Amino acid sequence: MESKVNLPLVGAFVLGLAAVLIGGALWLASGGAYQTHYDIYQAAVEESVAGLNLNAPVKYNGVDVGKVHAIALEAGNPQHVNLLFAIERGTPIKQDTVATLKTQGLTGIAYVELSGGAKASPPLLATPGSRYPEIQTKPSLSTRLENVLTDVLAKLDNTSTTLNAILSDDNREAFSSMLRDGAALAHTLAARKDALDAVITQTRRTLDGTAAAAPGLAPLIERIGQSADAVGKMGEAVALTSAGASKTVQAVGTDMQRLGSQTLPEIERLMTELNLLAISLRRLSDQTGRDPAALLFGRTPVPDGPGESKGPP
Repeated sequence: MESKVNLPLVGAFVLGLAAVLIGGALWLASGGAYQTHYDIYQAAVEESVAGLNLNAPVKYNGVDVGKVHAIALEAGNPQHVNLLFAIERGTPIKQDTVATLKTQGLTGIAYVELSGGAKASPPLLATPGSRYPEIQTKPSLSTRLENVLTDVLAKLDNTSTTLNAILSDDNREAFSSMLRDGAALAHTLAARKDALDAVITQTRRTLDGTAAAAPGLAPLIERIGQSADAVGKMGEAVALTSAGASKTVQAVGTDMQRLGSQTLPEIERLMTELNLLAISLRRLSDQTGRDPAALLFGRTPVPDGPGESKGPP
């Protein structure tokens, strides 16, 4: 008697086994027991990120530590490109860690290289108001080379413009004229070589004489310095004398004021009396000259005129 196969049971078993196999494969693909956990960090760059794709490697000193999680332009500022990195948890991201864009060989595929991070530097944490910690960035090598080349080209352009201005027709003519004048001067100097030699010889003799007289100048300079010191001391003495003279003048001024208010009126009255005395003496002298006897006997009576009476009988 043949046994019957339970087809539904076999089908269920096959389906269950397939589900287990698929689930195991997915679990193993996702890491299984060794599944890695990531921390999200952000960064902002001010250059082109051409060649950088999602899931591009993030390396720390050449070691893979994560991947690029997101790439987007900053809202309102297209010059900034915001990047999100998924970095393995436990990676020592410090406050002085720096992110730089690099390319792999000649393929042009970009990745992010992390560097720096001193041992004593504290871990990088999110700042208040920020969702993720932000890693500092610096320009990539290609950007630095582009900036240098741009600067060099600008300087070359300026140099070319300057050379064109220097080599203009007017400047070339002026340079030619200067060369002609220099040649004429050289010929003139060559023609007067003997006179120039004589001047140089005379100048040398003068310098030699000056050098010989130099030792004798030192005592003269010292004496001049001593005379200057003496003059300075004399000036100080004159200043002191002037101060004393100022006080003396003030005292004399007071005395002169007193003389003008008290003594001068007395002298004026004396001079008036002397003037009257001089007038009287002049009259006496005139009278004595006319009648000398009057000085001894008095004045001679003047005879009465016609019709004048001589007094009572």
